[in-house]
Amino acid sequence: MVQEQLLRRDIVDQRLLMVMSEVPRHLFVDDAMRGRAYGDHPLPIGAGQTISQPYVVASMTQALKLKGDEKVLEIGTGSGYQAAVLSRLCEQVYTVERINSLLAGARKTFDKLRYYNIRAKLDDGTLGWPENGPYDAIIVTAGGPEIPRPLVEQLSDNGRLIIPVGDQYVQELQLLEKNEGQVKITDLASVRFVDLVGEHGWNR
Repeated sequence: MVQEQLLRRDIVDQRLLMVMSEVPRHLFVDDAMRGRAYGDHPLPIGAGQTISQPYVVASMTQALKLKGDEKVLEIGTGSGYQAAVLSRLCEQVYTVERINSLLAGARKTFDKLRYYNIRAKLDDGTLGWPENGPYDAIIVTAGGPEIPRPLVEQLSDNGRLIIPVGDQYVQELQLLEKNEGQVKITDLASVRFVDLVGEHGWNR
């Protein structure tokens, strides 16, 4: 996976490459999918959700430029794979999921792997997790119509937020950087994610 999908593209962060060679991606998918876990494609994980393809996970993570001492907020725990990768690259991960069955499964996998620097809760992710903010980095693994204001407010100064923004068919992966209260938004790539559902996302 690392050799064929990441190194051959634009993933150059050596810490990230090492982590993605070590985190057992097959443990974050159903048994029936394990033979396809390391393929260059997303996979269904139940409840209408997916685990992103390895390259997308790597690309979004690399954009956060993590050094190791950060506090990171993830919106959309899903299978837990993205949070697991983050947990090996930063000090603390907070992750929010709205579907209880997915959250329960992710927690079991975190415990199995002894990834103890991940805290997870069931809630509307578009509201963030304000009591533990501000965050050095925020990653949103679902596509919304706009960047949720609560997430921008919970991002620390000099922080980085990455999120897919667009309609329910295609989005632009946007990187928001905050500096002295000002924000800069850069479009990175066209992507397609599941819906970001919540008060500051899509209604369902």
